[in-house]
Parts: sequence; structure tokens; C-alpha cells
Amino acid sequence: MKVLVFGKTGQVATELAKRGNVIAIGRDQADFSDAESVISIVEQTDADVIINAVAYTAVDKAEEEEALAASVNGTTVAQMAIVAAARNIPLLHISTDYVFAGDGTDAWNPTDMTAPLGAYGRTKLLGEEGVIAAGGPHVILRTSWVLSAHCNNFVKTMLRLGADRDALSIVNDQIGGPTAAGDIADALLSIAGQFVAGNGVTGTYHFAGNPNCSWADFAAEIFAQADLSVNITGIPSADYPTPATRPLNSRMDCTTLHTDYNIQQPDWRASLAQVLTDLKQG
Repeated sequence: MKVLVFGKTGQVATELAKRGNVIAIGRDQADFSDAESVISIVEQTDADVIINAVAYTAVDKAEEEEALAASVNGTTVAQMAIVAAARNIPLLHISTDYVFAGDGTDAWNPTDMTAPLGAYGRTKLLGEEGVIAAGGPHVILRTSWVLSAHCNNFVKTMLRLGADRDALSIVNDQIGGPTAAGDIADALLSIAGQFVAGNGVTGTYHFAGNPNCSWADFAAEIFAQADLSVNITGIPSADYPTPATRPLNSRMDCTTLHTDYNIQQPDWRASLAQVLTDLKQG
């Protein structure tokens, strides 16, 4: 199986590269702010499957740079999908829980109505719509709260803060499933294998770690596993204002992914342990 991965340095792209047998395309070869460079590669590739692990993910900055975010997350993805569809190459595209309004307490189903709260979610939804409109074989994999030993993420931030402080105030009214980049990479490669075997099912799916928790709960588990003594005070999102509004409910129903692809929700606590091990090993 030959897999073309757009993305080289992000959390999921790094984990995909670690698993081997992928062709990773970095920004120096394909700049998603310029669709032509991406289209050219898709037109020429002999890959069996394409995975798009590129995204503009600066949630707060996107409020000021929505046009750029829309290009990277939306327009270029749509153009890439058109070419992939014309060549009948399955396209696996990573999306986000931010396409939902984040209200209520029920887990979001892939078929639920989308209603993004901010620029990041709007631009990711544009990408989803472009992939679907292209009409080719595809999977849109929505995920949430990504963690890994790479790049900037909540785990690394907590470890840094926990090493210097004995008390932290952390949001406790946003609920979701932390999801390890390595688990996402494994899920994508499993889906890719199914397409190559002729068993791929086109659609939109959810994939997130289990069990659901708050950011405060997540932090507590990080500190416990890292053997750091930090007193956590839970606070509402209103006490920690940000330029972009975060969804309060990021629970994801992953049932259809298990039904169609036999992929189970991973226990994020076990995945966190592996991330901490990776960080120690450098």
C-alpha cells in the first residue's frame, strides 16, 4: 500500500511518518495557501490513498486570519478533492469537533447538524463540504483534543507549567475526549488499508479517546502520571476568555467508525502514558 501524506511536521503527520511506508509532503513542496502546488502533486501521484494531515489549527489567530485559514482548511482541500476524485484515489481528511455548536450534553453523531462557533470551525467545515462535493471515495475523520510528544499541545503545556507551579486554575466546563495522534495515525492507516482491499466505505466518521473528561480532569491525569504535585482549581470558560469561543460539549459518538471499520475508541489514559514515555526518551 502506497500512501501519500500531506503534512510532515504536525502531530498526526509525524506519527504517520513513524509508521513507515508513507510519502510525506511538507510545506516546502505543497503550500496549502497556494492550491496549485497541491493539485500538481495529486495529479502526478501514483499513491493508492491520500491522507490530508495539513490544517491551519491556530484557533484564536484564525479569528484574525480567516481568509488564510479558509484557504488552507477549505479552498485548497476542495481543489485537492476534485483531482483525487477524478483519479478515483481515496482521500482521507482529518476534521474537528469544532464544526459543531458545542451545546447540550449528548455525544455528537456524524450526521448531526453543524454550526461552528468561530473561524477555525467554519473553515474546517468548508474543507469537509469540498471533499463531499467532489464525489470521490473518501473518509472525513473528525477528532478532538489531540495529544502527542510533538508540537505544541495541552500535555506539553501542562508539563511545563506543572514543573514550575504547585497550583493551577483550569477550565472544567468543556467536555471531550483527548485523542492521541498515534491513535489517529493508526486509524487512518487502517482505513486506508480497507480502501486498498476494496472494502472502504465513504463517509464522515468520529474518532476520539475514551472516557470523556474536562480539561481539568485531563490535567489531573497528566500530573498523576508524570508524578507532579499540582493543586487544580476548576474554573468555567467564562473565567478564561479567549478570542475564539470553544465548544463546551465536544463529546463524539464513534459508533459508526466501529461498525464500518471495526476501529474501537482508544483509552486516552493509556495513550497518554505512551506519550509521556516518548517525551522522556526524547
